[in-house]
Amino acid sequence: MRRLATRPHKPTARQGEAPRRALRTILAATLLGLGAGAAQAADAPRGGADLRRAANAEIVNLDTAALQAQLAEHPDTLLIDVRMPGELATLGGTIKAGISVNIPRGWLEFDIADTGADADTPIVVFCNVSQRSPLAAQRLTELGYRKVMNYADGFSAWRDAGLPVRQADKAPQSMLYSLPQQVSDTVWSAIGATQPPSYENSGHNNNLSFIVTDEGVVVVNAGDNALLAQALHEQIRQVTEQPVKYVVLENGQGHAMLGTGYWQAQGAKVIAHVDAAHEIEEYGGEIIQRMRDGRRDKALGTELSTPDETFEDEYIIELGGQRIELRMLGPAHSPGDIVVWLPAQKLVISGDMAFHERMLPIFEHTDTAAWIETWPEFEALGAELVIPGHGGPTDMATVTEYTRDYLAYLRGKVGELLDAGGTLQEAYAVDQSPYAHLDTYDELARLNASRVFEAMEFE
Repeated sequence: MRRLATRPHKPTARQGEAPRRALRTILAATLLGLGAGAAQAADAPRGGADLRRAANAEIVNLDTAALQAQLAEHPDTLLIDVRMPGELATLGGTIKAGISVNIPRGWLEFDIADTGADADTPIVVFCNVSQRSPLAAQRLTELGYRKVMNYADGFSAWRDAGLPVRQADKAPQSMLYSLPQQVSDTVWSAIGATQPPSYENSGHNNNLSFIVTDEGVVVVNAGDNALLAQALHEQIRQVTEQPVKYVVLENGQGHAMLGTGYWQAQGAKVIAHVDAAHEIEEYGGEIIQRMRDGRRDKALGTELSTPDETFEDEYIIELGGQRIELRMLGPAHSPGDIVVWLPAQKLVISGDMAFHERMLPIFEHTDTAAWIETWPEFEALGAELVIPGHGGPTDMATVTEYTRDYLAYLRGKVGELLDAGGTLQEAYAVDQSPYAHLDTYDELARLNASRVFEAMEFE
């Protein structure tokens, strides 16, 4: 048989091109896949841990010792707790030091201006374990605040070290800062926060009291907003089935009068001094707008309303066998300041005539000399129990020490400065250390001194 000779196969140009094309396709796909993977990795959303690491690389972090030093050396430091109000209630409060506010992280950009901080105000932000606060510090720096720091140890470390804390809300289940406590057989008082009004305390930073009789209830202070007034009303209903007949305004300030409309809708008569009524008519629009800005959704349903009835010197309520005297004793903290006197119990609901747990504020229109002159009229009541405008029930000796005596002390220090030819700038540094333990000392001491200086210059 004849065998056919064979030759090695030599592919044609066309036949050899196909594998090369396939190889190129595979390589291209591989490279494209690698490139897409890299691009996908580069474009992947960043998580909170990434953002926190980046923020910490840009900001100043303080430990607990450094924060204490900062507060000691710079008492004007603004502390911002960026946690939610509910966290403050459940995790033991917030840091009690310096000038402290609660602005939840989500509201920081909107509410920072309300603190009055400027670009050079020292600011320390914190949360519980320094997760949100680095981002808050970074953001404030981006907004133009130049002295922002983060408390890296967090509130939990401050609390666990036994350092001072302030309970942000004693009644987280209610709009009230604290639930009413019984003070006497017929008197209850919901004691407000001794800090400035805020979203976290729902504007409940004054005492909301009520007197129960067999024929009805008398409420002292309408509250900062309608929802707060409603919350107080709910607590009254747990004490008695009697309706609220009267609501007394201790003065014309927002936390005393902005809840007026709610009580009027319930059928109560609202009573105030003529000077307080004038304050409401003159400045009520500004007051309610500030409240709405600060309380936001908690301001729902609050509208400005004026008292139903006013008086000048005295207004007597005889109800259910009890005599309740509304007295204007003389100039005090603000226009229209009155006291509610229950002679049978020797109990006075003093309003802003008397302070003790927090430093009293001196407003532009506060006449400190006249306030001291009014004090003997207040003492002459012979009260054995005092429910002040702010802080828990106490006695006359205590409110005298922290009201009349403080005013006399401050006026004495400022008088010495004026006699020596001192300046307003020097007034800010007047020694008020005997009162440094009072709440709101850091916020008010310097301001009080400056206002007394400006007033006494022309006495």
